[in-house]
Amino acid sequence: MTLKFCSLASGSSGNCQYIGSKDTKLLVDAGLTGKYIKSALSSIDIDIRDIDGLLITHEHSDHIKGAGVLMRSFDIPLYVKDTTWEAMQSKIGSTKGKDIRIFSDYDEFFIGDISVKPYSISHDACDPIGFSFINEDTKISITTDLGCINQEIIEQIKDSDLLVIEANHDEEMVKIGKYPWFLKKRILSEMGHLSNEAAGNVVAEVVEKGNVSYVVLAHLSKENNFTELAYETVKNIVEDRKIRVGLDINLDLTYRDRISRVYNIRK
Repeated sequence: MTLKFCSLASGSSGNCQYIGSKDTKLLVDAGLTGKYIKSALSSIDIDIRDIDGLLITHEHSDHIKGAGVLMRSFDIPLYVKDTTWEAMQSKIGSTKGKDIRIFSDYDEFFIGDISVKPYSISHDACDPIGFSFINEDTKISITTDLGCINQEIIEQIKDSDLLVIEANHDEEMVKIGKYPWFLKKRILSEMGHLSNEAAGNVVAEVVEKGNVSYVVLAHLSKENNFTELAYETVKNIVEDRKIRVGLDINLDLTYRDRISRVYNIRK
């Protein structure tokens, strides 16, 4: 079977990811304007009116800013954890009469022919989660906005045909950069964001534990990272562990202000 993935944007200015099968079309987060999301979807030949569900990872504005607009304008059902819904509902405008599907645990559920498996991650939000999406034997996992990785997360994301993993910052750039100290501490903490080095170690461990074909680096900081540095740091770490980029795995990037390439994952 086939799953399609495209990052419509990924970064502190806004996040939205598209995942689709032949019969089901989903968005993960909506931290951009409805106009941008509609246009970005159109550019990959997806009609926003065909979206079957919007899933939210956590309540920060760069993940929910456009959620209310999408629900009101296009009647897109919202899938959200109970605690996250409590934290975000007052921030997105009226949702009266809209389809809000709240889940309270981490059990697997289905949207159309796609199985959705939420899992807990570490970030300074109310109850942040990552998601794995499975269509028969094809799996995509999205794990961003987290300060550290544990073995429970590794177990959830291993054997992903495509893994979207945060590579937010270079630690030295954060330390010597212009951010105030409290913000530096937040970014570098276990409730903050993954560094390039941490992302590289995660990728290596996941590849060693199972089959991963594509790794896509996400949520790169505008101030504390750049694309070449993130890519080369992760590439060097995995190749030091005898994993060949371009042969054993394919490594790519998302972008803050434009869509990524479109991936069609087939088995």
